[in-house]
Amino acid sequence: MQHTGINAEDGPPPSGGYSQAYLTEGPHRILHISGQVPVDSDGSVPDSFEDQARLAWKNIERQLHAANMRMKNIVKHTTYLSSREYRVVNSRVRQEILGDISPALTVIIAEIYDEAWLLEIEAVAID
Repeated sequence: MQHTGINAEDGPPPSGGYSQAYLTEGPHRILHISGQVPVDSDGSVPDSFEDQARLAWKNIERQLHAANMRMKNIVKHTTYLSSREYRVVNSRVRQEILGDISPALTVIIAEIYDEAWLLEIEAVAID
């Protein structure tokens, strides 16, 4: 299977560590990961946005592992932020966690289901 980040020459360039589109060719498994929230296995929720973001990504990684996939299998993710004020920290944490992995990305400012949660992340992975 071949994964290719796509950034159309006549489209806007990505502004930070992601691809505008992601092409997957060949036989594959697709994993749609429901929105992962910043709740640890013991039910605790960190106070800071950065800690919540890291935990939500850890929960994404846990779901990937359960399906015998890794972060590199993510082809698209959507992050829901409870406030615009978190966008810079969110971008930094995402880039630290994903490194040179640059899947397609959408960030939405929205009310989150639980007021204690400052973000939620969903993803699609293909193997």
